[in-house]
Amino acid sequence: MLQNIGIPGLILILVIALIIFGPSKLPEVGRAFGNTLKEFKKATNELVNGDEKTDTTTNNKEKVTTIDHSQSKTGS
Repeated sequence: MLQNIGIPGLILILVIALIIFGPSKLPEVGRAFGNTLKEFKKATNELVNGDEKTDTTTNNKEKVTTIDHSQSKTGS
């Protein structure tokens, strides 16, 4: 759907946004929209990659535990 907008469509959207919000508010609106997209992208990446991060954290804890046990056995 968004692939069919093209350059003339983008120009029309920018002109309408300029008329609605005015030149003083337009940078604020753009910044807020950009921050919203960034947070959305970050949240989706955390959802997609969250399971993998949890697994590696668990594996790291198991490795540390294994290392600690082997050190205490050699020290005894």
